[in-house]
Amino acid sequence: MATASDGIEDVDPDAAARGTVYRVLAAAFRYPDEAFHAAAAEGSLDADVRACIEQTPLDVTVPELATEDDYEMLAARYNDVFELGYSEYTDRTDGSLDAEGPPVPLYESKYRPDQSWNDVNLDLARAYRHYGLEIDQNERDNHDALAYELEFAGYLARREAAVGDDAATARLDFHDRHLGHAAAGVADRLAEEPGTDVYGALGELLEAFVRADRNDLADRLEGQR
Repeated sequence: MATASDGIEDVDPDAAARGTVYRVLAAAFRYPDEAFHAAAAEGSLDADVRACIEQTPLDVTVPELATEDDYEMLAARYNDVFELGYSEYTDRTDGSLDAEGPPVPLYESKYRPDQSWNDVNLDLARAYRHYGLEIDQNERDNHDALAYELEFAGYLARREAAVGDDAATARLDFHDRHLGHAAAGVADRLAEEPGTDVYGALGELLEAFVRADRNDLADRLEGQR
């Protein structure tokens, strides 16, 4: 996602730290590059996330964010969990094909049986556009991609750090309308899937951090959860 300049000088360290966690999560749920693998294998991913969360009042237990996979194995694991669907012929006489998507889709609309794909994505497009943000045309994906939603939550947190409660109110609304559904759906699927390695731990962190951030915002802004 291409972002407008945040223009941050004097920042609230709590909100800024939350923004950094969202940025890390957004990167973690993209296809892994060698830098992400190194961070997960060498311990800096785990250390950096813990350091950020310690700068907030959020009560979030951080699971061990580490892997013993080499880079090729981690990339293959990502593909198996998030990218590759399953298909087989159920009747070769008539060509009937049973096809399913990946075990853990990384799109909010897959977890919203109450909403159409079009409604979810149009609402997100309006939200991004309101802040002058747009999808990166070089890596264009659906607006409801989890990484984009995490980037947007991070942008709102960093904006809160510089601007104040208007951005915090927008983030609370975004949690309730979109990110909370996506985070819970992805975490639940990951918990059911074997062999997720570091991605299982990231799913636990995703759900716990999003929920804690949402509830803290509600307590602060509305006085209720």
